Parts: sequence; structure tokens; C-alpha cells
Amino acid sequence: MKLLVSPISPEEAIAAHQGGADIIDVKNPKEGSLGANFPWVIKSVKEAIDSRKPISATIGDFNYKPGTASLAALGAAVAGAQYIKVGLYDVQTEEQALDMLTSITRAVKDMDPGKKVVASGYSDYKRINSISPQLLPAIGARAGVDVVMLDTGIKDGRSTFEFMTEEELTMFTDAIRDQGLLSALAGTLKFEDLPMLKRIKPDIIGVRGMVCGGDRASCIKEELVARLKKEM
Repeated sequence: MKLLVSPISPEEAIAAHQGGADIIDVKNPKEGSLGANFPWVIKSVKEAIDSRKPISATIGDFNYKPGTASLAALGAAVAGAQYIKVGLYDVQTEEQALDMLTSITRAVKDMDPGKKVVASGYSDYKRINSISPQLLPAIGARAGVDVVMLDTGIKDGRSTFEFMTEEELTMFTDAIRDQGLLSALAGTLKFEDLPMLKRIKPDIIGVRGMVCGGDRASCIKEELVARLKKEM
């Protein structure tokens, strides 16, 4: 498993990098679960870690606005992100999801075929009235994305493991792998979840609050990133 850590500033990015994170994921928690940060922050984070590790950037928790999402994705790619991540927050049908992801992928890949698109669904999809994440592996493969991810849409301290069972999450990651894509799990993960994560075997786990001491509004601590990396 690779470790993706989500800083909001260059200073936090350095802490995540020095702690051993494999992917530095720039986001803005003030704007939601996958809230977008500013292009200049993405650029400054890339400069701060001297391009030694891939940069990921979230572009937002999106409803059905494929044009807006495509422009946002292109902006993140131009700013220097290697992974461009979109949340299908209020996307309710397979047709909408496919249109969104196909448009985003085209915008990113036309600019640089080497960049990767991450499609994120939500484990708490029922309470946010969004598409079931179990549909995303097949949709993501049709759209040409590289990674299919799972997060929580509402950040109220409840974990992905409260909304989906280990069996459901294993089926989810297996379905992604069967499509030839990479899998990622996130959503208020805790240190005590590591044994289950190791059994589920996603390619990537994504964290913020876990390495901020349990409060995602606090700051990333290098020693907690290092502890997590070691225990992984």
C-alpha cells in the first residue's frame, strides 16, 4: 500500500514528505471532503518538496457539471498535479458519472497523457444522495480514469468503516483491480483500522485527520506520518 497524505500548505507538505508519505495530496478542507485548494498553493507545494514525490490535487465535491469540472481538472494539471482527483458528490446516475469522468479525463490527458485521474465515490453515499461507489469501477474503466477511490462525503468524525463492511470494501477494491485500475480508500481512517486495511489491500490509503492527531482541522505532524508509514 502507498500512503497519500493531504496537506493544505507547503509547510504541511514538507512534514508529510519528511514523514515518508508516498503521495502529497493538496486539498482545502474548508470547501468540503475533497475541497479544492488554489493553483498557486499546488505550485508552491510542488516547489517545496522539489518534485521528489508525486503531487495530487483535489478539484472539489462536484454535482453534475462536466464542463466546470473539466476546467478545474485542467487547472490542477497545469498547476503541477500528477494526480487529479474529483469527488462525485451529487452525481446520481451512471450516465452522469460517465459523462463527468470522460470529460475530466479528456481534459487532463489531452494536456498530458502521463497524468492520472482519480474518481472518488463516497462510503456514506446514501446520506448525501449520491451514486453507489460499487458502480464506479466499471464506469471509471469506461471513462479512462486511473484510480477509483472511496472517501466520506460528510466529515463529522464517522469513518468509512461505519458505512461499509469489510466484505463490501474488499469487493470494491477487487472490482477496481479486475478493471485494471488502482484502488484507494480514505474517510476518517484511524490507526486501529490498519489490520483491516491490510486485509482489504487497497493500492493507496488516504489520510489527513489521522496524522493531525485525530483532528483534520489541526496540522499534519511529521512523527505521526512516520508512525503510520512504519505500521503500514
